[in-house]
Amino acid sequence: MNAKTLPFDRRKIEEIVQTHPTPFHIYDEKGIRENARRLLKAFAWAPAFKEYFAVKATPNPHVVRILREEGFGADCSSLAELVISERVGLRGEDIMFTSNDTPAAEYIKAMELGAIVNLDDITHIPFVERHCGRLPELLCFRYNPGPERKGNFIIGHPEEAKYGFTRAQLFEGYGIVRGAGVKRFGLHTMVASNELDADYFVETARMLFELAVELKREMGIRLEFVNLGGGIGVAYRPDQEPVDLEALGDGVRKAYDETIRPAGLDPLKIYMENGRMITGPYGYLVSRVLHLKHTYRDYVGLDACMAHLMRPALYGAYHHITVLGKEDAPHTHKYDVTGSLCENNDKFAVERELPDIERGDLVAIHDAGAHGHAMGFNYNGKLRSAELLLQEDCSVRPIRRAETIDDLFATLDFGAV
Repeated sequence: MNAKTLPFDRRKIEEIVQTHPTPFHIYDEKGIRENARRLLKAFAWAPAFKEYFAVKATPNPHVVRILREEGFGADCSSLAELVISERVGLRGEDIMFTSNDTPAAEYIKAMELGAIVNLDDITHIPFVERHCGRLPELLCFRYNPGPERKGNFIIGHPEEAKYGFTRAQLFEGYGIVRGAGVKRFGLHTMVASNELDADYFVETARMLFELAVELKREMGIRLEFVNLGGGIGVAYRPDQEPVDLEALGDGVRKAYDETIRPAGLDPLKIYMENGRMITGPYGYLVSRVLHLKHTYRDYVGLDACMAHLMRPALYGAYHHITVLGKEDAPHTHKYDVTGSLCENNDKFAVERELPDIERGDLVAIHDAGAHGHAMGFNYNGKLRSAELLLQEDCSVRPIRRAETIDDLFATLDFGAV
């Protein structure tokens, strides 16, 4: 059983809301740091193991800085993510730029920073050369194994995904860039998202290790690193178990010993780019109950909506909900927990068994530390919430203020009145 606990209680939240009104996202610094250290320890055996935090998951400079302090790099997919990484002190090969349908300006910025450029398509080779004036000395390709592997719900099956090179394009691409003077090579893949089966990632590692051997044998290309991608999932439901990182690290080690060492390719650097599993379990959306409605169902109306956490509406995703101060109360009522958007799928939970809820109650929505605030939007003119950091000494630091109506209208031209 995966116990859903909180790093705060109702008293702490009532103190916080005196200066930071709900709704807000709050992140547990201690939990994030401990989790980061656990991942690094699980792969301590690997030659120059590096975790590139997927900035897209929680694109806040304070969070990225915490992870930089723990030894992480940054996995970026856009100009904004590159700039956030740069501003917290990451440069050079501490940044990996993995994008798709990429504008020229973003490749230019990545190369200006000295980031590892990971190309998504074979046609991007001449695109980069044309717009950047050269290819980087180190270049990585994203591999899409197609029907060789099965994906999962969020990212889809590889042959249906828009990402990456085919196998034939991979070999052709390495030949092209070697001929153009590229000296250093990497290989990357990302075939699943929010996956809880550790064996899936072991098989991904084995697939890339076998490709590394084949590239050396057939083309004389020796890879400097393989990036296993991210995708380690979060146990969102209480009956799910999180990925055993120690077993995962050991499984990848065995695949390495069986494939890379006998081929004479040791040392081969191993990289990953997890985002969700690093911060996801350590973030919470805190909201207050505004309304109770009783029609064909019983509804709890929050001051948060899917503009603050859209995963339940987008994926039908489960997020556990705790009613603060009623953690031990029996779950005797069944509610739909809703927001105020003019969309019927603006629901955080459907027919969820919860304690008896009253107007004014505070609720904490769990596992919102990744792809929560980051996926926010302004439909219906809803304003993005504040982000807060619960620091290791239990003090609270605001790390992003809430949007105001002036922020929302800052880009509008109302014309003459």
